[in-house]
Amino acid sequence: MTLALGCIADDYTGASDLANTLTKAGLRTVQTIGVPADDLALPEVDAVVVSLKSRSIPAEEAVARSREAAAWLNARGAGHLLFKVCSTFDSTDAGNIGPVTDALREDAGVGIALVTPAFPETARTVYLGHLFVGAVPLAESPLKDHPLNPMRDSNLVRVLARQSRAEVGLIDLATVAQGAEAVSARLDALAKDGKGAAIADAVLDRDLAVLGAAALTRKVSTGASGLGLGLARALVAAGRVAPAAAQADLGPAIGGPAACLAGSCSQATLGQIARAEAVMPVRRLDPARLLAGEDEAGAALAWAMERIGHGPVLIASSAGPEDVAAVQAKYGRDAAGHAIEAAMARIAEGLVNGGVRRLVVAGGETSGAVVDRLGLPAFRVGPEIAAGVPVLRTTDRDMWLALKSGNFGGPDFFADALRLMP
Repeated sequence: MTLALGCIADDYTGASDLANTLTKAGLRTVQTIGVPADDLALPEVDAVVVSLKSRSIPAEEAVARSREAAAWLNARGAGHLLFKVCSTFDSTDAGNIGPVTDALREDAGVGIALVTPAFPETARTVYLGHLFVGAVPLAESPLKDHPLNPMRDSNLVRVLARQSRAEVGLIDLATVAQGAEAVSARLDALAKDGKGAAIADAVLDRDLAVLGAAALTRKVSTGASGLGLGLARALVAAGRVAPAAAQADLGPAIGGPAACLAGSCSQATLGQIARAEAVMPVRRLDPARLLAGEDEAGAALAWAMERIGHGPVLIASSAGPEDVAAVQAKYGRDAAGHAIEAAMARIAEGLVNGGVRRLVVAGGETSGAVVDRLGLPAFRVGPEIAAGVPVLRTTDRDMWLALKSGNFGGPDFFADALRLMP
């Protein structure tokens, strides 16, 4: 196998987003969970997205896992490596975007990496190095209160510099407007000036194609699915990939019970849970009971098993910023997060053991915990539920899955997802 594009994603929902984007752009794509075993059977593909759960772990662990993924992809001839990060650049000053980018570019012998989380299709744009969520700067958006990685600075040059060993430069919109050669020349100039990374502006879809073509002149880049789209389009335009039909037909219907799990505390997911209450039973986990050692997960699972024979159910650990802050203050941020993730993973395992073959999961950390607990090795990518969220079909068993980043999807996301999982 010779891959045109190898991707390393720092969480599972982001990996699904990227796999969906690459598939729509014409690349035959498979998403794996973790670094695959050498004997994992894969179809002939153009791109592999290796999903890691590395966004919020210690930086040295994230670097080690990312290097292992890069080695696997390089052994299969990956022409370019994309380190896929969230379009809201979720990261603390300790990492992990900077440390992983530093390690990957240094291992590849690359002096500088192009970096951008821009994805105009999902209202993420970068101008003069500042990230906007819609019309609002990142630090004024709901992401400022992210429970794990609160984002209080919209200037990505500053954000990335605080966690990188090398200095960080800027490729402004005026340079991007001049085309890929101008962007590549700017990268050369910044590298000579000692910069190890460059935040690139992008406000329109066409800017992504320019950045993708420029990024391909080097072995490594870092960005959200928007940069993946630019890379895919550049590969097709250069004749390095023959565009394939989207992988919409993944086989016959599976049927059977269906369930939804929501762990994200984003405003989008909270609204989606509220809408779901009109069409399916919803049970909300009590974090206080859970963290006090009571069997809240077992009670929730028993509640679900009593109902899934009559239709889909939803179990949510999601809560608003004030409630999350109160729980974290009492029990500690890490302890609370780990306990809730473990509970949701246990519930998912119980649901699947009980016959559920259609599972929708909202939230990056929750999705990671669930997929790890289920031991799923890889997925084929199917139809798009919402921008950045595809239907997935497991390669090792008959099961539909959707993994949603917290902020993605429309108000009726859960019902929309289940409609695409026959």
